[in-house]
Amino acid sequence: MLTIEKYGAIDIGSNAVRLLISSVHEEEGKTTRFKKTSLVRVPIRLGADVFKDKRVSDENITRMIDAMQAYQLLMKTHKVIRYKACATSAMREAENGKEVVQLIKEKTGIQIDIIDGTAEAAIIAMTDLNQLINRDATYLYVDVGGGSTEFTLFHNGKSIVSKSFKLGTVRLLNNLVTEDAWSDVEYWIKQSTKNYPRISLIGSGGNINNIFKNSGKSTGKSLSFLYLSSYYQLLNSLTYEERIWELNLNQDRADVILPATRIYLSAMKWSGAKDIYVPKIGLSDGIIKSLYNDKLNNN
Repeated sequence: MLTIEKYGAIDIGSNAVRLLISSVHEEEGKTTRFKKTSLVRVPIRLGADVFKDKRVSDENITRMIDAMQAYQLLMKTHKVIRYKACATSAMREAENGKEVVQLIKEKTGIQIDIIDGTAEAAIIAMTDLNQLINRDATYLYVDVGGGSTEFTLFHNGKSIVSKSFKLGTVRLLNNLVTEDAWSDVEYWIKQSTKNYPRISLIGSGGNINNIFKNSGKSTGKSLSFLYLSSYYQLLNSLTYEERIWELNLNQDRADVILPATRIYLSAMKWSGAKDIYVPKIGLSDGIIKSLYNDKLNNN
């Protein structure tokens, strides 16, 4: 007998706040299927406040409350039966982060969990990557956010090592990433991948998704280092306004896409990867999977 339940995942990042609603299809004797029903993204750039002033501004607190009220209504109308809201880099560094979480709970009823970088990497690793990758190969998974980037090395279908770094697009835009921080990432990638001669990258995040969409490549195909490098040069040659007009980018994408591409290219260079795959999965998908696993564990 087929049963269908709807789950919700709220990802409160440093550059945007997202709601993913997924239908979970279960049938006895068959593999559970996760189908994305709705994805809503609101460009609330918390990192612009927090990475400079250590606090979420009053304006963005109001915007977050409005967004959470809207998400609560959307989940209600979609008949979502369970959800989880996770806040990442910006909220975990905000001095008023816990106050904001409490205020949102009082105003909207939505409970937000502020998770650390290790937990974030672990949730991302719960996504259905194993269905998308070659189990005999080695991959470096790179999830670029506004405040941090999570790296996970997969070999033969298993997670080998993960690490979160304070290397994000909003930090880079605000010149808040030191050369030492870049060196730490370079050292970790080189040390973690040195025993694996052939590595491909897996990229997640809105920026690499946008680049892949514009490439015209079909699902499952990869982008080459050469292509990504050429695209980076194109982005660099255009002004912010030209990226919006000529590449048809959203305002909150046209600036962060440049540092994001730099991060992916650096990871490819330091790991020796010649290709990057873009399966369009991330923290929200991992949250949905974790909710399903919690259900199974509680039954």
